[in-house]
Order: sequence, then C-alpha cells, then structure tokens
Amino acid sequence: MTARHAEVTVRSRRSEETVDLTAQVQAAVERSGLREGVCVVAVAHTTAGVFVNENADPEVQRDLLHALGSVITDDMGFRHAEGNSPAHVKAILTGSSVTIPVRDGRLALGRWQGVYLADFDGPRERRATVTVIGDLAD
Repeated sequence: MTARHAEVTVRSRRSEETVDLTAQVQAAVERSGLREGVCVVAVAHTTAGVFVNENADPEVQRDLLHALGSVITDDMGFRHAEGNSPAHVKAILTGSSVTIPVRDGRLALGRWQGVYLADFDGPRERRATVTVIGDLAD
C-alpha cells in the first residue's frame, strides 16, 4: 500500500462559485502511478467545501448555489464579527472532503459525475489536497 499527495489550486472569480476539479484530480491520480485504491480530495478552508455531483449540465451548479442561498441567508442573526457566517454554514453542509474509488488508474465516477470545489467566500485562491492511497502498477 502506497500513498501519494498532490495539491490542486484554483482561483474563484465570484463571491460564491463552484469550480470543476475533475480533470486536475484525475491528473493527480495519474501522476501518482497508483492503479487501484482510493482518492481523497480535501479542502482546508472553513468557508469552502468539496463535493461530487453532476457535471453534464452547468445549471445544476447554479441550482445548488441558489438552494443553499435560499436556506442559509445573510439575515439569520449570525454573530460572527467577520460577517461570513453563511459561508461557514454552507461549507459544513457541503463537507470538506470526498473519497472516490480508483480503478485501473482512473477515478471511478459515474457517467455524469464531477468533483467540485465550492467557494462560499470568494473571490480568492483555494487549495485542495489530493491523496491517492493504493497499489502501484504491476
């Protein structure tokens, strides 16, 4: 069993945005040389999350942000002095990591799935750690 780590960096352009990381995560899996195992993608930001969801229709991402914004609003009486409490709550709801199987050196995602970073307090630079754990190629 071997572990390899890589870092993926993205820059969000809006205050709330999802960024497709699928190609960058797949590239990290390929560079790892591991053929079978798992890939963990984690963000170390308290106002950003990472998730797997549909990547065929970009409107799904818009709908996700709209739904989260409808449930977690700025006028909920938050007390955090920095003023970004909604971003913290949205990050908790999306989660800070995902685990994806790796089969034959590829992410074992469904046909319509992609890996996304959600920035709820942008625009800014965000980083995700990609850890691939598994077996080397024969």
